[in-house]
Formats: sequence, structure tokens, C-alpha cells
Amino acid sequence: MTMLAPLLVPEDERAPLVPRRVALLSIAGFWVFYFCINTLRVAVFDQPEQLPMAGRRLIVTLFGAALTMLLWQWLQRRAGISSSRLVGLVFAACVPISLVFSSVNYLVFFVIAPSPRLLEELAAFPLQEDGPWLLIFGLAANWYFFVVAWGILYIALAYAGRVQRAERAAVAARAEAQAAQLRALRYQVNPHFLFNTLNSLSAQVMAGRANDAEAMILNLSTFFRSSLASDPEADVPLADEIALQRLYLDIEKVRFPDRLRVEIDVPPALERVPVPALILQPLVENAIKHGVARSRAPVRLRITATHENDRLVLCVSDDAVPEAAPVPGNGIGMANVRARLEARFGTAARLSSGRVASGGFASRLEMPMAAVALV
Repeated sequence: MTMLAPLLVPEDERAPLVPRRVALLSIAGFWVFYFCINTLRVAVFDQPEQLPMAGRRLIVTLFGAALTMLLWQWLQRRAGISSSRLVGLVFAACVPISLVFSSVNYLVFFVIAPSPRLLEELAAFPLQEDGPWLLIFGLAANWYFFVVAWGILYIALAYAGRVQRAERAAVAARAEAQAAQLRALRYQVNPHFLFNTLNSLSAQVMAGRANDAEAMILNLSTFFRSSLASDPEADVPLADEIALQRLYLDIEKVRFPDRLRVEIDVPPALERVPVPALILQPLVENAIKHGVARSRAPVRLRITATHENDRLVLCVSDDAVPEAAPVPGNGIGMANVRARLEARFGTAARLSSGRVASGGFASRLEMPMAAVALV
């Protein structure tokens, strides 16, 4: 029986929506505010026994902070529910918390060694014959809204954390989708090229050109070993891309030994500029298929690289004058290049192509220059 691997939850999904440090700082801030504002109020009204009352107030403050931390732990375990339900839970949970806090407040100030002034206040409170409950419930009503205020703050922080998590997930999904698109487009190149090359190899074998067929096989093997060794998502130096095109053109020279003339003009300063791997191969293949293969006269195929306004310009051109009927095509190569440029650079890169006035065909590829020092 096949064992299924346990579902792995991304680290970002396991992390709490509100970081522990943020939650503790918010709790501390709320209760420090309570302690300071009440101490300041007592000082302003110059009430007696300020120092003993400050000690009791500190005890109550620490207990309130501990209750709020329990509320935080309880809410944190329910962070996966909707925000509206979380609001309802906060309003409900704050009822017992405020009652407990009010009871402790009553115990600390009015039961454990109360001062004469506090006893006078307690005696003046109405309905004392019914016990302290009216006073406790009255205090609880005041503290309820204080604790609810912290709960609402926590919900706001949790909502902000949920939004940030969703944004990070969306960014990661877009990046993964783009990477998958680049991988798919990159791997479209090799089968297309392989199909055409195997047809050429078959023609060499049928014509009895064993030596030419052997040379083509060796070049083909070298080409695929070099191209498939690179990361489909990574860029390669322009010099490496040109080296791969030389291998490809060596394969085509076996088919057209008397027709194909190759010129490559790449300044040394541009050789280290990164470009998408195999981005030139469909353009070179297009020039062979629609230019060299349809012409009886020698054809000059040129690959040039220039630096124009912080952009790298690559041009693949030929001076063929086609004499045979147009070869039907499905446009996979050119569409592949445009799709790869869009996936890699968005609207910052473009491919233009067409016939030139002097004869032949040219494809011009423009893309942003990477941050590489030109020497």
C-alpha cells in the first residue's frame, strides 16, 4: 500500500497572524496607559495615600495584563476564523474577563487591608446590604470596554497580518507562474529545433553522406549537452548564447556547405551581458529555414549586438533572395521569443522583424541592459 506523504504547511502559514512581540507590546502599552492615567488622575486631585494606592494599582495592572495575555492566547488559537466571528468572540470573551478583573480590583482595594478612606467610600456606596456585587458589576461594566478595545486592536492587527500573508502568497504565486511559463517556453525551443535537425540528418543519410551525417550528430550532441545543462529560468552571458548559436550554425553548414556564410559581430564589452538562454536560436533557425534553404546563391547570415540607450539590441539578419516557394510555417519560433520576452521583461523588451530594403530579412530584439559594467 502506498504511503502518502504528510501535507506540508508553508512556514508562513504556520506563523501567527500577530507576531508574539507585537501582541505583548500592545498588551503592555494598554496596561501601562491604564496605570499612568490613573496615577496621574490621583496626583492631579491630590488624593491621600497616593503611594500605597500606587502599589495596589500596580498589582491590579499586572493581573489585568495577565488576563489580557490569556485572552491573546485564546484568540490566537482561533485566528483562522473570519473577522466577523472573531469580533463576536471578543465581545463574548471580555464579559468573564472584565468580571474577574473587577472582582480582583475589589479584593485588592476594599477587602485586603483597606484604608480608612476606602472604607468610607465603600460605606457610602448604596445597597451594601446586598453585598459587593453591585460595585463589582459596576466596575466590570467600565473595564469591559477597556478590554474590548484591546481585543478590537488585536483583530485589526490580525486582519493586517492576514492581508500581508495573502499579498506574499500572491507575489509568490505570480513568481512561480512566471517561472513555470519561462520553463515551458524554454523547453519549446529544443523539440522544435530537434525536429528540423533530425529531418536534415535523415536527408544526409539518404544521400549517402556518412561523414557529414556523423559531423552533424556530434555537433547536435554538443549543442544539446551545452543547452540542457543550463537552468531554464536563468540568464546566460551573451558570449555563451553566441557559442550555442555557432554550434547550431555548424550543424546547418553541413546541410548548406556552399550557401551559408556566417558573420558574428559582438563587441567584447557586451559579452558578459546576461540574456535569456537560447533566445536567439529561433531567430537564427528562422533565417536558415526561410532564407538560406530557399536560396540557391550564397547567403550571408549576420548576428550583431549593440548597446543603445541602456538597451541591448540583438539583430539576426540575412541577405537571401528567395527563389523557391515560401515554406509554410506555424510561427512557433517567433511567437516563442515574444512570449519569453514578455514573461521575462514585460513590456520593456520587444521583437520586430521584416524584410529590409536591400534584400533579405532581419529580426531585431531589444531588451533592458542588466547591471553589468561595460569595459
